[in-house]
Amino acid sequence: MRKLFPLLLLTAILYGGYQFFQHFQLDGLDKISVRPRPAGAQSSAWSDSSTIPVRNTPAIRIASFNIQVFGKAKLAKPEVMEILAETIRRFDLVAIQEIRDRADDILPRFIDLINSTGRRYSHVIGPRLGRTDSKEQYAFIFDTQTLEIDRNSVYTVGDPDDLIHRDPFVASFRARGAPPDQAFTFTLIDVHTDPDEVNTHHAGNEIDALAQVYRAVQNDGRGEDDIILLGDLNADERHFGLLKSLPNITWVISGVTTNTKGTHTYDNILFDRAATTEFTGRAGVFDLIRQFNLSQDQALQVSDHFPVWAEFSPYEGGHPAVATRQQPTAQ
Repeated sequence: MRKLFPLLLLTAILYGGYQFFQHFQLDGLDKISVRPRPAGAQSSAWSDSSTIPVRNTPAIRIASFNIQVFGKAKLAKPEVMEILAETIRRFDLVAIQEIRDRADDILPRFIDLINSTGRRYSHVIGPRLGRTDSKEQYAFIFDTQTLEIDRNSVYTVGDPDDLIHRDPFVASFRARGAPPDQAFTFTLIDVHTDPDEVNTHHAGNEIDALAQVYRAVQNDGRGEDDIILLGDLNADERHFGLLKSLPNITWVISGVTTNTKGTHTYDNILFDRAATTEFTGRAGVFDLIRQFNLSQDQALQVSDHFPVWAEFSPYEGGHPAVATRQQPTAQ
């Protein structure tokens, strides 16, 4: 009986702990508090649902993420950085906006963290941009196991009339999940409009200028038909201005919010639906609160934006080329 008692006690403790975490969750990245678990919430810190892109297919998942004021202060928060790293690992490629630090080691250190689980991500980063002392950089972070970059294709779009606060950043990629002559190739345009200008008469003109940018990249001499514009537009589809005049233009985010507070649709992914037939129809907003079981305050420490994403076939045209067998000529 004496030997049985400790076993019963241990069982009671474990059962009590299980029941506790079924009904309550811990809050705070820098302090701990306890609050009731929302109805339907999973007990795992890494929650899952059918709306989350799970990387178990050859499809290419491309995302855009404004990592609000991404610099040393954020890099110094391990809990925040782990969430950011795990977020990047959910996608094959992420266009980043709002890198804001004078040092050149922010992205390399972030890539080291992402790859600490054995992944093989790399990056390309643009120049510091902006009309004020507060400069920002764009970047593309991509999985080298599923994508390759043409580093000769990387450039910042020229803006001689100074229509755009931060000149868009461009790079071209090719999927590795298909034979090279059948692989999906595409060019990305990473953008972050100025919210003050979007909400004035001038930056309807900044949004309108993106239509010129899109056409310029289409005609940059590379002959690429799959041009994807993505980023923080600080506008929903009702305010896309001349972007809507681009032939066959479509966008994947509509009618849902993309900021962490759930009040606005700022972020999107746009492309020519007639040309980019590689789009699978799957797209969405990666809800950090739901995915990582965070409070809104915790999520805001990560960013004031959620990532948005879209899925594409690794094959040019959306499917493998089918070889036709030549029939023998009758004798």
